[in-house]
Amino acid sequence: MKKRRRAKHHYNVYVIELDPRVLNLVRFRNANPNRDMLKPCVYVGMTGLTPEARFAKHKAGIRANSYVQRFGLRLLPRLYAYANPMPYEAARDMEVELAIALQEEGYAVWQA
Repeated sequence: MKKRRRAKHHYNVYVIELDPRVLNLVRFRNANPNRDMLKPCVYVGMTGLTPEARFAKHKAGIRANSYVQRFGLRLLPRLYAYANPMPYEAARDMEVELAIALQEEGYAVWQA
């Protein structure tokens, strides 16, 4: 019996919209001094799962970011779907690059 090998390119970046009440937290607000109040607050992450499965784990408290667990509303695939899937190294780099790019566009961003 042959072992099934995982697809090489199975990592994904994802963006989750956060409830604007996250701005009541000083740490989040201070991390985003140049935010555009017309743009949403977001969390940027990467995963070997599908973005949907990872979001569900965040909400269930499994290896969760506290901001996503408390304030996560929905995935925003228009901000990341073009890039997925990709190899691990590319996803690791893309997570940081996407967070920086979104923050430069005025989004209030958290990236762990």
